[in-house]
Amino acid sequence: MPTTVSEVARASSCAIAVMAKASIPGRSKTRLVPPLSAEEAALFNTAFLRDIADNILAASQTVEIAGYAAFGPPNSRPFFESTLPAEVGLIEAWLPNFGDCLFAAVRELLHCGYGSAVVLNSDSPTLPTSLLVETATVLRRDGDRIVLGPAQDGGYYLLGVKAAHRRLFDDIAWSTAQVAQQTLDRAAELGLSVHVLPTWYDVDDVGSLRLLHTELLEDGSFAPELRPNQARHTQLLLQELTESAQLSDRLNSEAFAGAAE
Repeated sequence: MPTTVSEVARASSCAIAVMAKASIPGRSKTRLVPPLSAEEAALFNTAFLRDIADNILAASQTVEIAGYAAFGPPNSRPFFESTLPAEVGLIEAWLPNFGDCLFAAVRELLHCGYGSAVVLNSDSPTLPTSLLVETATVLRRDGDRIVLGPAQDGGYYLLGVKAAHRRLFDDIAWSTAQVAQQTLDRAAELGLSVHVLPTWYDVDDVGSLRLLHTELLEDGSFAPELRPNQARHTQLLLQELTESAQLSDRLNSEAFAGAAE
């Protein structure tokens, strides 16, 4: 049982960790190359991380949330210390299998005494803040449960838990369109209550980068009923590359005309 004020506060809080990879040209957001250069893709990785960290902190103004980055590769802590707000904690989570990375992050956050733990992707800078608030609110309810945020591509952008269920991360075909459904299947095996959030999109190919450009620079909307995160760092980078490096022309070139939206 928690006894100190700090322990009580943590037990009633939700910890949200973005699964973060240091920005290294040639190793960051490689599926966006081309139309981006390796250097530009790394810049987007940094902008995404900053916007997602700001989003977590914005959600914490409404409900009790602690922000973290579960980061890698090893020895990249200085990058995150200089890139993210000081309020965002850092935990290393770099293992060969992505499921092991997710489970390690969840287990560490729960071990720290938080009442619930959420792993969040680093590909959705415009994810509505309201969905983070909804996640933390649902996880405060009595009883074991999970919250799943399905991604447009069949994966998930968010998974929230109240206990470290290893089975949720076992036998998952990561980076495929089956991830969300397989995770729901694991939850059913465990008898867990599931709260499913609205679908959002990952920015991990030219089609979704075009969608991001439309959303942030052309007043487009992925889901009109939801208010997207402003993503000011990403928006500024898009503006700069559109003005100085003809990003709009590259996104709309014939070479990428057939890319999935």
